[in-house]
Amino acid sequence: MAGFAHLVLSPVQIAAGVLEGISALPYYMSTSIHDINKGLIDAQASITLDDTYDSAYGHRQSEVNEEGETGEVFRRMKHASQTFQVVLKKYGVSDYDRYILTSIDTANDAGYTLFAVAYRPVDSIRVVDKYDASKIREFKKGDRLFYEPFQKDAAGRPLDRIVDWAGMPRETIKTQKGQSMLLTLAANAVIENRSGDEYWEAEKQWIAREFRNIVETKMAQVGKKLKI
Repeated sequence: MAGFAHLVLSPVQIAAGVLEGISALPYYMSTSIHDINKGLIDAQASITLDDTYDSAYGHRQSEVNEEGETGEVFRRMKHASQTFQVVLKKYGVSDYDRYILTSIDTANDAGYTLFAVAYRPVDSIRVVDKYDASKIREFKKGDRLFYEPFQKDAAGRPLDRIVDWAGMPRETIKTQKGQSMLLTLAANAVIENRSGDEYWEAEKQWIAREFRNIVETKMAQVGKKLKI
């Protein structure tokens, strides 16, 4: 994150970041939320920061300081997903409650998390344990591990469809500003019907502790698109 500490995006870069999905999130962090929102409006993004603050937190973006803090942050993907679904519902996504935000936390100790936006058609799952293939696990919406992606269920049937994904420093989403940008970029990815099928291979590498290469490669790709 040190490379982004003083990076302020131009309107053109703000617009370009939306097209890159949630992997662009770290690049936004030194730009004020008011400038980001204006850039999203100019880019005709389906969901702006103002939309997210209004639906998720009950505040117009104009009422919030430049750091975007209203005292509301989520700490688990269950709560992140609930807030995300509120944003999608407000926009009019018919199956809003089937989209969840997920995380793979195996590199949390090194300061990195693998996030994804997933479409899951069911409220409970029976799956092979990601970390011990000899075990079958069952999870419901209230369970923490329900908010990890699963390509197939225990019977081998397709389960989750990945819309978007990114590996990034954990500090990026510790603030409400970062979280609101995650919600905004993720919601636009859903509306744009993005596809992130390459996630599954990246997840295997991530769990195998090859996370730094994934983060650096993805960030370099985004930086090139933003001309940074």
